[in-house]
Amino acid sequence: MKIQLWREKLDPYAQAVSELVIKLDNTRTEYRRKGIYCPIESVSGRVKEIPSILDKMIRKNISFDTLEAEMEDIAGIRVICQFIEDIPAAVEIIRKRTDIEVVQVKDYLNTKKESGYRSFHLVVRYTVNTMEGPKELPVEIQIRTMAMDTWATSEHFLQYKYKGGLPANVREKMAALSRATDQLDEEMMNVRRDIMDAEINSLLEINLVRDIVTEIENLYRVQNEREAMKIQNEFYRIYKLHDMNELQRFHDELDILSEDNRSQTVNFDSEPRKFEWHV
Repeated sequence: MKIQLWREKLDPYAQAVSELVIKLDNTRTEYRRKGIYCPIESVSGRVKEIPSILDKMIRKNISFDTLEAEMEDIAGIRVICQFIEDIPAAVEIIRKRTDIEVVQVKDYLNTKKESGYRSFHLVVRYTVNTMEGPKELPVEIQIRTMAMDTWATSEHFLQYKYKGGLPANVREKMAALSRATDQLDEEMMNVRRDIMDAEINSLLEINLVRDIVTEIENLYRVQNEREAMKIQNEFYRIYKLHDMNELQRFHDELDILSEDNRSQTVNFDSEPRKFEWHV
């Protein structure tokens, strides 16, 4: 097989990974923009390295011609969640997508591997558009918690180091770490409500501040600079209080002022409204 054929073979997989990472990350961004808790904490992807592909081809007796049909994890997406309970919700988000088809489920959450590995895998079919036309490819999506991902990444590098198999003492350490990872995920669930409340409040504050800053920028165009500066200083004063109720009140009053100024644009002789803040 000519070396250049590897690049031709793997380029569509790289395209699939790039597109799916962007799409799933946009889903996460959309949730956050709306101030809604998202079960997806982060998304990353990779195309399997050629040495890993070759090793698996030899181990599984796979030919180059049947590679696409017999190796489903050349393209891999990793979805990280904060909590175990987020994993089913993340799976549901992926299942509902119309641009992919779930063809296989591998549940290593309820049936942990002997090594201690835990994760939830979906094998999906995804179509990329290439110069030769549309190409449907298998993609493996791994969904796991941050603790599971730390363990799995460590185990992966150890497997690479000890290609002949992990020594008994290393296996015992990894098994112990797997049990500790399970316990950590359980403890994280116990503080889930407090963490989620803090994250949702943070998202709401970010969205409020973003809207306020945009409105103040617009006011500089329609108000005289002195009035706009007064409003800006009031915003800084309220922000320092770290009081969401006060910040929301300021946002609502600013909305009224902005709407009033927008309505006055139909009459170019109208004076911009001076707004009295309720302090």
